[in-house]
Amino acid sequence: MEKTKILIAYGTRYGATTGTAEEIAKVLQEEGNEVKVVNLKEEKVKNISEFDLIIIGSGMKMEMWTSKVKAFSNKFSNELKKKKVAIFVSSGARALMEYKNEHDEIERITKKYLENKASKYGLNPISMTMFGGIWDYNQMGKIYRKFLDPELENFIPAGFKEIEPGVYDSRNWEEIREWAKELARMI
Repeated sequence: MEKTKILIAYGTRYGATTGTAEEIAKVLQEEGNEVKVVNLKEEKVKNISEFDLIIIGSGMKMEMWTSKVKAFSNKFSNELKKKKVAIFVSSGARALMEYKNEHDEIERITKKYLENKASKYGLNPISMTMFGGIWDYNQMGKIYRKFLDPELENFIPAGFKEIEPGVYDSRNWEEIREWAKELARMI
């Protein structure tokens, strides 16, 4: 039986989306699929015709996808409409909103980060989800840091792990693996 060929094309700012994409790839490979992972900042994708499933992943900052993911989605817009597509975003905000029971805000950002983006590019994804992300105080600018400072006290209670000084990770690895397994079942 021929293996399903999967492309995971992603953009990241602080590295969360890299780790998430690699974990998704690992699970999909364990499920018998052939997976190529591309960090769009480091490598250009020239052709997507050989892939049966395209997974688009983006880090979020100030409610925006990374520029490389937007460029990829624009470049392959017509082809992506004819492919099986899945989308995930990495967002540190989600864990904070869950911790603070801000369900209306989670709905709003889910619509903006996932549904509206899929619609903008004319995609009908087989699955879309939002995972946790990383906030790296060592790399972010002063304005963004000032915006986040009032939330810092909520990071640990919200489930963030300080993986090194100033770097907070809100990803749930089991949730990421389960999503990848579900994708493997869908294809």
